[in-house]
Amino acid sequence: MFRFNIPTMTCGGCARSVTKALMDTDPDARIETDPAAREVRVESTLSEAVFVAALAEAGFPHAR
Repeated sequence: MFRFNIPTMTCGGCARSVTKALMDTDPDARIETDPAAREVRVESTLSEAVFVAALAEAGFPHAR
């Protein structure tokens, strides 16, 4: 499971956008968002780098 800290994910609308970007990358991924903690958890067989790129492209880069 991958964990991403998304400082710009501040509301439910942002969480939906993040989820959509990640699901567009891997429709079989299991995604959990927590806007209050600004965190998203992804369970997938794809590499972490694929999701990092998808988040950045969607305008939600993760902080390391």
